[in-house]
Amino acid sequence: MALTATQILSVDPATEEVTARFDAFTPEQAEAKVRGAHEAFLEWRRESFAERAVPTRNLAVLLRERKERYASLMTLEMGKPITQARAEVEKCAWNADFYAENAERFLGDEPIGTNARSSFVAYEPLGVVLAVMPWNYPFWQVIRFAAPALMAGNAAVLKHASNVPQSALALEELFRDAGFPDGLFGTVLLAGGAVEPLIADERVKAVTLTGSSATGERIAAVAGRHLKKVVLELGGSDPFIVLSDADIAAAAATGVNARTQNNGQSCIAAKRFIVTADAAGAFERAFAAALERLVVGDPKDDRTQVGPLARGDLRETLERQVAESVRMGARVVTGGRRLDRKGYFYPPTLLADVTAEMPVLAEETFGPVAALVRARDADDAVRIANATPYGLGSSLWTRDDALARRLAKRIEAGSVFVNSMVFSDPRLPFGGIKHSGYGRELSAHGIREFTNVKTVWLGPATGPQMAQIEAPAE
Repeated sequence: MALTATQILSVDPATEEVTARFDAFTPEQAEAKVRGAHEAFLEWRRESFAERAVPTRNLAVLLRERKERYASLMTLEMGKPITQARAEVEKCAWNADFYAENAERFLGDEPIGTNARSSFVAYEPLGVVLAVMPWNYPFWQVIRFAAPALMAGNAAVLKHASNVPQSALALEELFRDAGFPDGLFGTVLLAGGAVEPLIADERVKAVTLTGSSATGERIAAVAGRHLKKVVLELGGSDPFIVLSDADIAAAAATGVNARTQNNGQSCIAAKRFIVTADAAGAFERAFAAALERLVVGDPKDDRTQVGPLARGDLRETLERQVAESVRMGARVVTGGRRLDRKGYFYPPTLLADVTAEMPVLAEETFGPVAALVRARDADDAVRIANATPYGLGSSLWTRDDALARRLAKRIEAGSVFVNSMVFSDPRLPFGGIKHSGYGRELSAHGIREFTNVKTVWLGPATGPQMAQIEAPAE
């Protein structure tokens, strides 16, 4: 397999200093990880759910014991505020416990009533799953996939984002220390363009990607050529709809959190704030005031609510989107200019009078920039919400439950959260439609993605049976 050789750097986005350097894997090193995962899978797939649950529960224990270490590592590598990093580790532990407890219920043989003596659906593991993961949630994105995949009997090879190599290596160590078989979970350090040969490897049976829509198109094309199963969780431009009867104060406070969580770098962050005209003024004032109260600073400080963007190029992209939108007529309510300090910081920003052609609405924004759009009424708000190539999450604010249920069915997204910000939960399926991807993670739906859904029919038939029907010859 031909892999691009390069060096992998870990850079502190708060100081712009290189904190670690790693040599990218050679083709031989990458192949060894795939081989090791495949060999471990051949035995692991025979283990019972109870046996698989032991290291999975240990995983949760270690995550909680090492919370400060892992949280500090995430903050160092991608600038996540330390309090949010700790919460991410706790959520990973919850996910591991959830699948240790529920995998057998989700994947046990499912009896189906037919005219056979017995018939059922079995869920069997596929093999090695290649995970191409992003930097914005360095631990959660990985554990979210790996806990159910391994509980289902699969193996995993992780190709993490190039700017979080220390997190990637710590994850491999974590799975090993939890007691999973040697090689069952392996990390490869590779540049982004070097992953395609791994997809082609016949021992890799499926691919999961969380990343941009452009990367998803490329990965899906390669996987398609090799007939590999793929789950894609891609970009989003989530609408946050506020109707005239909403609790404006609560909507604004939640909206600020939904836009600035993880320094605004989340696929499911609220990005387009669509407010009916009669509520827009009050919402704008409350939202701007809450933004201005946020503490921007050192992500290692517990008081910090917004830290730096993860990379300099991400800030440059955000600056372009804001500047072009302002030139096209958007009004800066607050923020809008780079902070004069070391690190990749950008202030929490609100743009109003935004129209459809402006970059902050037409493109995905990855940073603490909110776009405020006025809608005539609820129907117009839904129309604007759906006028996007994305379809990941959405938030809807109204006191009218009957109206919320009707509108939720019309919103084109993988999820609709009413009077709440969007979040992921192990108990609920997570994923999107349109350019936000396909397939689901989490819940029973997620753990079944990387299984062979096998029909088993035991005869002879116990009653009348429809004759086999064959298509007529052409």
